Amino acid sequence: MKRGYTDEHASAGVDAKLPEIETWPNQFPGYEIEITNPEFTSVCPKTSLPDFGVVTIHYVPDRLCLELKSFKMYMLAYRDLGIFQENVVNCILRDIVKACKPVSVTVTGDFTPRGGLESRMTASWSKSSKAGRKR
Repeated sequence: MKRGYTDEHASAGVDAKLPEIETWPNQFPGYEIEITNPEFTSVCPKTSLPDFGVVTIHYVPDRLCLELKSFKMYMLAYRDLGIFQENVVNCILRDIVKACKPVSVTVTGDFTPRGGLESRMTASWSKSSKAGRKR
């Protein structure tokens, strides 16, 4: 039986050039920031149909905080990008860690049901465990 998804579909968008996430110096230690994008959109790399969802970021800043306007532009760049939902969550995690080197960060993608299936992906990283996978 021939599979419908190729290796190219699986890796689509993972290494896409996206806008830079800018940062600014954190002034206070030991607190958590939550950022929610309730209108996240990307594109299925096989069908080219849009994927809609809510992406939520929880992070504890170290020396740097994410600058929100640049982060919004970064998130908007996914709108026309063919990428699987699982890869979206992991790429956002990777790029946040690279940009601000937080104490810890968790990214959750809660995607709109399609065909009766609802999906939620969560990826986490922390300086103490270095749980996130780096590409």
